[in-house]
Amino acid sequence: MANRTERIKNLIVRNVSDIIQYELKDPKLGFVTVIDADVSNDFSYAKIYVSFLGDNVNTRLGRLNSAKGFIRSSLAKKMSIRKIPELTFVLDETMDRGARIDQLLDENKPKSDDE
Repeated sequence: MANRTERIKNLIVRNVSDIIQYELKDPKLGFVTVIDADVSNDFSYAKIYVSFLGDNVNTRLGRLNSAKGFIRSSLAKKMSIRKIPELTFVLDETMDRGARIDQLLDENKPKSDDE
């Protein structure tokens, strides 16, 4: 069962990414990257993690969430599963967290004798 869930999750990520890139005609979205997805066990809900290049992230995330009906209907045409999940787009903050951890590690790094 886990293998099927993982396979469908990967299909959803790939198809949603293609829909945003090629079918969604919103130039104000800019460059969007679909990072990952969390899909419920019964495939009713999918949380799609995205990242944006540039600023106005919250505005662009809102625009993406307002287009989720179109994205879901396009996803239904591309996938042959019985239930197409409700989509929710969430900002992926792993890169920011990683950068913050690197910064904290650099600040707490012991000074070597060479410096």
